[in-house]
Amino acid sequence: MNRIFRGFRAILYKEFIVVGRDPMTLFFMFFPPLVQLLAFGFALDMDVKHLSTVVLDEDRTAHSRKLIESFVNTRTFRVTGEVGSVREMEELIRQGKAYVGLQIPPDFSRHLAAGRNAQIQVLIDGSSSSIASSALNTALNLAFRQSALTLLPQTGRRDLPVEVRPQILYNPAMRSPNFFVPGVIALVLQIATVFATAMSLVRERERGTLEQLLVSPLSRWGLMLGKLAPYLLIGMTMGAGVFGIMVWVFHVPIAGSLSALAVATFFYVFALLSLGLLISTRAQNQMQALQMTMVFMLPSVFFSGFIFPRETMPWIFQAIGALLPATYFIELNRAIVLRGAHFLEFWPTLLILAVMAAGLFVLCAARFRRKFA
Repeated sequence: MNRIFRGFRAILYKEFIVVGRDPMTLFFMFFPPLVQLLAFGFALDMDVKHLSTVVLDEDRTAHSRKLIESFVNTRTFRVTGEVGSVREMEELIRQGKAYVGLQIPPDFSRHLAAGRNAQIQVLIDGSSSSIASSALNTALNLAFRQSALTLLPQTGRRDLPVEVRPQILYNPAMRSPNFFVPGVIALVLQIATVFATAMSLVRERERGTLEQLLVSPLSRWGLMLGKLAPYLLIGMTMGAGVFGIMVWVFHVPIAGSLSALAVATFFYVFALLSLGLLISTRAQNQMQALQMTMVFMLPSVFFSGFIFPRETMPWIFQAIGALLPATYFIELNRAIVLRGAHFLEFWPTLLILAVMAAGLFVLCAARFRRKFA
């Protein structure tokens, strides 16, 4: 064992000194990811609320005012003004000054009182699909409920024939931070750790000290592990910090075991650091290392399940996501933090992450031997 990791202590001591003397590396490891965590945590919100809405009320009766009030009470719509014609309403939507236009015709209350079909028109800006679908669903649900409440007295019933009583588990308030922040933590750790170790060997090459390491009595395993260990400690410290921010700033409680979360974070950070070392064996300079690091960023955002469910993606993108460590860590994060899952319920995912960590470390050590030996 001593022969396999020969020189580990020396490299470990050297790397701690290098990291301590390079405050810029520590700055870029901590500050940009922290800003990203705060920005994403506060900005990413799937709850569509208070859409700017303009109203064309040609009926101007108590019924039309009650209808407008019902739209506002859903909190999806916010009346920002009235218009005098449908053309003016369309122009405001085209100019981006309103997302929704509500037109109530002059015969609305008369048809309603006569028991006939009373129609209203809702114009929705479809240039944003999420906003459009939320506005459409809210408007249709509101119209259906109003119709049902109007028909109840005519049928002699006091209640609706069928009533759905949904119960939201694990996130009853349906807060977006509860869904997004555990995923943002995965991306934050990826940016900081992969970038740090990707620069490690490249920095040695640019400074001319890599050749000295090659002729010294070091094993490649000891060199790789010595390069990785200081950043593993920093990464775990950063992980504890971002989970603290998640709990105290975004008020996302951790329902599961802290020890399980620490184990998952350890394997994830180890996998990312090994990936960074693998990049550094390929890159010729720091610019190439930075560019290769960013190659993994966009797939981790779009194909890991961070924003979009992986089950809805074409198989090729699901396959890409299956190769990313972030995919499994986000799944573990949400299982432990939100659902309070037990170890026996998520051990296959944890095992995959551990195998990826070990495999990437072996691969970067083997590639270092082929490239530099």
